[in-house]
This record gives sequence, C-alpha cells and structure tokens, in this order.
Amino acid sequence: MSRVVLEGLEFHARHGVFETEGVLGGRFVVDAELVYDFAGLPDDLNEAVNYAAVYEVIRQEVTEHRHQLIEVLADRIARRVLREQPKLTSVTVRVHKPFAPIPGVFRDVYAELTVEQT
Repeated sequence: MSRVVLEGLEFHARHGVFETEGVLGGRFVVDAELVYDFAGLPDDLNEAVNYAAVYEVIRQEVTEHRHQLIEVLADRIARRVLREQPKLTSVTVRVHKPFAPIPGVFRDVYAELTVEQT
C-alpha cells in the first residue's frame, strides 16, 4: 500500500477540560496518514484521494467543534476522513497538544488513532 501524509497542520482551537482552555484556546497540530493503493494511478484527481478536501475536514473538526479530550478529536477526524474519502484503506490521525496544561517539562503530548475501512 501507498500513503499520502499531511503533517504538521497547525490550528488555534479551544479543546480541553479546563475552562481557560475553552476561553483562551491553544495550539493544536494534526498529522494524517492516508493509506490507499495509488500504484499505477492515472494522473487524474478524480481517481485519487483529494487531500485538499481532507485538509478541510481536519480544519473544520479542529476549529469548529470543541472537545475535552484530544482522543475524541482524533476519532472524529479519522472517522469523517474515512467516510468522505472512500478510496482510503485506512487513516491514521495524530492530534498533538504541545502546550498541554500538565506539570513538568515535555516536548509534546498527542493522541493517535488508526481506523480501517470496513
């Protein structure tokens, strides 16, 4: 199988369990790995997965909805992308919350989910 990766999509959004996260918002970064067989694919967008449309789904889910858990956000993104892009075999979504309000020094916190076409 082959894959197309959208990596490092950055958005300001208001996800989180704390009231201040809903008010102030924060930075969220999303990666999406789109798996489908494009070996021998004709040079025609109508025959491929439209990753501009995938970007728009991700943007909408991240910026137009609010969730307490990034795990739920990853699930919503993955299932919607898979539903709207039927050529996909599977999708892996990572939702990063690099400034999560937890004590200690860390580089990143993220939730990752892989969903396969049934």
